[in-house]
Amino acid sequence: MKSLIIAEKPSVGRDIARVMNCPKAGNGCLEGSKYIVTWGLGHLVELAGPEEYNAGFKQWRMEDLPMLPDPFKLAVIPQTARQYSAVKAQIHRKDVDEIIIATDAGREGELVARLILKKAGSKKPVRRLWISSVTDKAIREGFARLRDGREYENLYDAAMCRAEADWLVGINATRALTCKYNAQLSCGRVQTPTLAMIAKREAAIRNFVPQAYYGLQAKSLSPALVLAWQDGAGGGSRCFDKKRIEGLQAVLDGSPASVEEVRRIPKKVPAPLLYDLTELQREASRRFNYSAKETLNIMQRLYENHKVLTYPRTDSRYLSQDIVPTLKERLRACGVGPYRQMASKLASQPLPPKLFFVDNSKVSDHHAIIPTEQFVQLEHMTVDERRIYDLVVRRFLAVLYPPYEYEQTRVTALIGRERFTAHGNVVKSAGWREAYGAELAVEEEAEELPEEKEQQLPPLKKGDVLAGLKVAVTQGKTKPPAPFNEATLLSAMENPAAYMESGSREMAKTLGETGGLGTVATRADIIEKLFSSFLLEKRGKDIFLTSKAKQLLELVPEDLKKPELTADWEMKLSRISEGKLRRSAFMADIRDYSCKLTGQIKAGGGSFRHDNLTNTKCPVCGKRMLAVKGKNCEMLVCQDRECGHRETVSRTSNARCPVCHKKMQLRGKGDGQVFVCSCGHKEKLKAFQERRKKEGAGVSKKDVARYMNQQKKEAQEPVNNSLAQMLAGICLDDKE
Repeated sequence: MKSLIIAEKPSVGRDIARVMNCPKAGNGCLEGSKYIVTWGLGHLVELAGPEEYNAGFKQWRMEDLPMLPDPFKLAVIPQTARQYSAVKAQIHRKDVDEIIIATDAGREGELVARLILKKAGSKKPVRRLWISSVTDKAIREGFARLRDGREYENLYDAAMCRAEADWLVGINATRALTCKYNAQLSCGRVQTPTLAMIAKREAAIRNFVPQAYYGLQAKSLSPALVLAWQDGAGGGSRCFDKKRIEGLQAVLDGSPASVEEVRRIPKKVPAPLLYDLTELQREASRRFNYSAKETLNIMQRLYENHKVLTYPRTDSRYLSQDIVPTLKERLRACGVGPYRQMASKLASQPLPPKLFFVDNSKVSDHHAIIPTEQFVQLEHMTVDERRIYDLVVRRFLAVLYPPYEYEQTRVTALIGRERFTAHGNVVKSAGWREAYGAELAVEEEAEELPEEKEQQLPPLKKGDVLAGLKVAVTQGKTKPPAPFNEATLLSAMENPAAYMESGSREMAKTLGETGGLGTVATRADIIEKLFSSFLLEKRGKDIFLTSKAKQLLELVPEDLKKPELTADWEMKLSRISEGKLRRSAFMADIRDYSCKLTGQIKAGGGSFRHDNLTNTKCPVCGKRMLAVKGKNCEMLVCQDRECGHRETVSRTSNARCPVCHKKMQLRGKGDGQVFVCSCGHKEKLKAFQERRKKEGAGVSKKDVARYMNQQKKEAQEPVNNSLAQMLAGICLDDKE
């Protein structure tokens, strides 16, 4: 008899098959003498849509709400039905007497396998492989200590509760809002609080009243030194009392300064921690203006196609102890091109005795993102792939270097009775900063505040007197909080405690421990769906709510706008996974809550108004169309949600303007398409192609065909009469 191992992804399945000696390829599996290894493609089975319970539910009607399935039905995901059939066939083989779940070690990984087994009707005994990395050593050790699957029943219950609760709340609230106001309005426990956070930031910016502040700066020409005034009352360098500052300037100008103290403090700064997905998405957004989704897609290619980076969907910035023996091999693998010298140096010397980035307790499902042992061919990567790979490799090299060491010098001087300071650093050892070179110093300098600028300090000692200082008034204005961009929005979603109204420390702690709103695997999709639903729009790098989103926030029940809802659920789900709360009790509360929520929406007295109507008639139904902005395009969308016709008006292209070199918009259809730049330059598509051809960099036929196919697809795709699309808009916490 044989054991069937179910992995979550093909790549992990192949690794396990290699270690467990399963070389024979079958239908969606690999087989050996003792084991058969098969895999999902993420989820193969999901909760069934409303129409699976009643065909009449295909039509959205208020009288059908709330929908409260009991029990819930399961459905095979159409796109992965073939692999599900292959897995089901292996489950029911007569020579298979047990199932070994080898999906990701976590709540969602447990759900992936359990739904497959439940849908397939398996009654065979289950054991669990629980590992946080897929190195050969970790796999062997994991199989040496397999656990009884019954030990994870509570974890499965928690996962099912989360999925069913999202279904009940998301689908009922979304359908109620859509039917009530005859507009495509979706909501959920993750996307709606995300919109509410942006709304609060916009309100803070809108209501912000700038205040003028003042300071003093004392300059000495010999020796060259700039001193900044420090307020004795508060210790800061800013004062909002202009008269006070002007009075001090009049008294102190031209006075000598007496050096009161020269402090030299040795400092050591360890390298920043390794990347998890969210931190990498933030960095890529800040440096390259990549969206969270773009960064994730690039990472997936580096992980799956090139196999040069580890699993991207991780929320840990640490490594587990079993990865340490592989570090030298990873250094040799990535030691090519610009990394050759640094990697060779590190590989040839012993590892530090204590590695600050290794901590088993801080690795749950997956460890931090680092290079693999796969040999790297940089010339096979695109520019985008090289950029992301470069970020990960340099961070990996940096953590293996010693700390950055410098001596911090702070000079304190008295002019009259007022205290002035200056500071500067002397580098003793570059340490991990060698992995980044000069670019790091440039970035840090750009982030410094004017009054905090470092300088090359002259040799001074206590008691020195600086004569004839020129004291001048400095001034500025307080600035409002910056609008969200993708990097800062990811941070707010990861740690939304600042946007909680309850002030509950327990809830804030729970959100911090469970990853905030959404997960590392879903936040990019959440943001993309908010753009594709026309709830968000971009102005440059900044993100703003659309009129539709602002009206939605006025119509949606208050509970759904608060991060506390997720915190409350997660606290209860943790108790379920620990066996301290019954699944039935939690779901009874959720059913009551869904009824209450639907009732609140039905009784709502608000209204929804399309303020973006155009005079263009829909070619399908004849109603006026709405002008909307997607993330990278402008569209016309039929106002009737039942019709759903859409047309792309313009799209941001990768073509650069020959005048100002900004990206141009491509507008129009067919032969009449025109490139338009914000600087005023216009150029027909045909003329652009001819010009680029003469320059030796013509637009390829493949690029043009890809754009035309995408435009055609968008024109034919309904906006909101597809249940699948609506579910995609509200299912905000599942893995792909």
